[in-house]
Amino acid sequence: MRLIFLGAPGVGKGTQADLIAAKFGRPKISTGDILREAVRNKTPMGVQAKACMDQGQLVPDSVVIGIVKDKLAEPACAKGFLLDGFPRTVPQAEELAAILKARGLQLDRVINVSVPREDVVRRLTGRRSCPKCQAVFHVEFAPPTRDGFCDRCGGALMQRSDDKRETVENRLAVYEAQTAPLIAYYRQRGLLSDIDGAGKVEQVQQRVVELLSANGLV
Repeated sequence: MRLIFLGAPGVGKGTQADLIAAKFGRPKISTGDILREAVRNKTPMGVQAKACMDQGQLVPDSVVIGIVKDKLAEPACAKGFLLDGFPRTVPQAEELAAILKARGLQLDRVINVSVPREDVVRRLTGRRSCPKCQAVFHVEFAPPTRDGFCDRCGGALMQRSDDKRETVENRLAVYEAQTAPLIAYYRQRGLLSDIDGAGKVEQVQQRVVELLSANGLV
């Protein structure tokens, strides 16, 4: 089972990747997580990544791809993996295909989790965070007991700048522009499957499991 999970911020793709990874015993590879791990372990690629980050620069594709390549070579990934957050562009997708081909492997499926845009905006702009204890609430889906205050420590809740509507709209626009060619790339190769991300987490998970079953992957 070698899968990629795609989806805009706020659609729940990371949650679904976590659930599927746990259910079928396959590692979930998040580029953010493995980047931090490589930096922490001071691997050759991690050292390069830290140098970029320390200078406030984006980590270049070559380094990100190198870190992903190192991770896929680990024994834990021998029976499969789930990628979350990689690839983001067609060149990255082509590099991933080359890495797998060199090992006699190929992707099984690319799962594109989608939710209506306004629903995504509502999910993200409704989040409220506690700066004291880092607890996260949602004004609609998981409201605090006392409006505006943290249930855990009593601190005043705030809306992060990342969760303001204008910022969310910009993030979604960037994602859509960047990812549209990637979605077309995988669709043309017959690897893409669209999953409706609306509804409860368990309902979406069931759709993913049914998709995997229909493709003979479970």
